[in-house]
Amino acid sequence: MGWWNEFDIVDAHAHLHKMSPDFGVSLTARGLRKLMREYHYSKAIIMDRDNAMIAKAAECSKDLLAHVWANPKEKRSKQEVKKYLKKRNFIGIKLHPLFEAYTPDSPIVHPIARIAEEAEVPIQFHCGHPPFSLPWSFEPLAREFPNVKMVLVHMGHGHIVYINGSIEVAERNPNIYLETSGMPMHTKIKEAFERVGKDRVMYGDDLPCGHPSWELEKTRASGLSRSDLQRVLADNVKKLYGID
Repeated sequence: MGWWNEFDIVDAHAHLHKMSPDFGVSLTARGLRKLMREYHYSKAIIMDRDNAMIAKAAECSKDLLAHVWANPKEKRSKQEVKKYLKKRNFIGIKLHPLFEAYTPDSPIVHPIARIAEEAEVPIQFHCGHPPFSLPWSFEPLAREFPNVKMVLVHMGHGHIVYINGSIEVAERNPNIYLETSGMPMHTKIKEAFERVGKDRVMYGDDLPCGHPSWELEKTRASGLSRSDLQRVLADNVKKLYGID
């Protein structure tokens, strides 16, 4: 039994998909639930380009919540987002500027942001890779849509300049939140927690590309107090999404 069994844990960022040619990993709902039991996750937010598959996995589920994946370069993206946000357990929108080759400060993102604003749901963004997902490129959108809550997953990812940039951008914009997966520096979790705000840093593991075994240990190693660790591991994502 690991130390994590003493905490409630909600994964803010997980994927279900078939074997990926890019990453060489795959994960089914059954495999995800096995890991959730092993690492004491009460809930996970899942997403994939295959929104129909995600809808099937999340339908009538008590432990799996979902984001609708949108590519604003596609003509039907608005209709797709509206369609899935009406479905049970869909609580947010996923945008991946890097994979789909646009920057978040591009006007093509505005229609999706307007839908998020109307539906009162957050948007998760991949963050941390040039040229399409550098942290500073999120700031114009955050200021254009101050009522839309935006989660920068990976909080800058693997480069210290981008990690620091994510913390600085979030510090300046109260509607920007940070998620911890894939970011290697444990100390930056506590720094973000103290600088950005106690309710705006949240745990994720990016399954199956990441794994709870090291993402949890990284979060614990950050030096947060027990109560603050609980905030990051579950309370903050619950508050952001209104999860019971």
